Amino acid sequence: MTLTPGVFKAYDVRGLHPEEMDEEGAERIGRAFVELTGAKTVAVGHDVRLSSPGMADAFSAGAASAGAAVTEYGLAATEMIYFAVSDGGFDAGAIITASHNPPQYTGIKLVKAGALPLSGDTGIGELGRMTANGGDSAKAPGGSRTKDETLLPRFVDHAMGFVNASAISGMRVVLDAANGMSGLYLPPVLERLDIDGVGYYLDPDGRFPHHEPNPLLPENREFIENKVLEDGADLGIAFDGDADRCFFIDDKGEFVPGDFLTALLAQHLLRRHGPAPIVYDLRASWAVRDAINAAGGTADEYRVGHAFIKTRMREIDALFAGEVSGHYYFREFSYADSGLIPALLVLELLAGTDRPLSELIAGFREQYHISGEINSTVEDVPGTLQRLREQYSDGTQTEVDGLSVAYDDWHFNVRPSNTEPLLRLNLESLRSAEHMEQARDEVLELIRTG
Repeated sequence: MTLTPGVFKAYDVRGLHPEEMDEEGAERIGRAFVELTGAKTVAVGHDVRLSSPGMADAFSAGAASAGAAVTEYGLAATEMIYFAVSDGGFDAGAIITASHNPPQYTGIKLVKAGALPLSGDTGIGELGRMTANGGDSAKAPGGSRTKDETLLPRFVDHAMGFVNASAISGMRVVLDAANGMSGLYLPPVLERLDIDGVGYYLDPDGRFPHHEPNPLLPENREFIENKVLEDGADLGIAFDGDADRCFFIDDKGEFVPGDFLTALLAQHLLRRHGPAPIVYDLRASWAVRDAINAAGGTADEYRVGHAFIKTRMREIDALFAGEVSGHYYFREFSYADSGLIPALLVLELLAGTDRPLSELIAGFREQYHISGEINSTVEDVPGTLQRLREQYSDGTQTEVDGLSVAYDDWHFNVRPSNTEPLLRLNLESLRSAEHMEQARDEVLELIRTG
């Protein structure tokens, strides 16, 4: 068996297959997961990676050996398993996926009832300890395994319920599935919409032969940015490997930052639903806060990470949440993240206006000058953070997640990585792009030359 301690991450289980995590390891995790949660019923799906069917089979065998009734959905996007768990009233669920990582990786995202995730603070650490201490106990009674092939149409029906599909028409939209899991649900969705949907790399292929399924990296967006311009499209939408995130390219072929998209969606949803709390992560542009407040919502800034965001949404019954990283969460989707629902909402938003996407976000681009996330390798993370505290002691400082420093017209956040000796900087200026660059370079120099 191969199951190295390092695969138990802050938000999921993930590592190289089979060097760090193999089928026997997945079986042990499946058994420990049921023993940890006490789940009697478990939904299981897997992504298109070449290793995923075998890993899913092993996980299901382990869960069943611990006494759970396992329903196997086969090939599925991550958000489809979130839906399955909530819609079917399962005690727990697992999707075998390594998300946006290269094809040699494997992984597991785990949720409890209601699609509430396990994280490093809420079970993944204990799961790692349980698998290290054993996992070969006698088979428990009552376990079973059944297959279900009805999930895709049920999920598509639910997602389509978030929009008025009949109002979505008259647009040309370029879609890049990156040979990932959105290629499973995009064809039936496009059949229901009166748009010119130009799909690329829709065939799920675990080798990801055209480009890595991580649109956050600029090199993986070049294809769709060029295609938007070549095809004269109104919009481009790219999905990550397990399809729980989507990324948008405007009609000028320019990437729309996740915080600007969060602001846009917040306005759209608040117009429809009326005043409500909306959560966003503390890396975000002040555009999000200002847009929520202007639309009558309650802006709630919170720490980074899907487990934290989902918990916070439940605490305040938030309508919607968005993260800079392209995760968008919805109250009516079990407070979970979806790649399809925000894509549909943006299509609905554009169909309801005669203004192009580039114009809708032009005000954000002009007023809010953001650096994007910049990583720096550092030897002494605590010491570097202390230097930043001292250098910017005249600003308002908070330490909810890393160090945040705010002045009247600019602010930044520096967060340590959960797994690497990195500091991640996000900075924004309301003065000008030039001031943003100057402040960015000043903070980076302090980080990198301490």
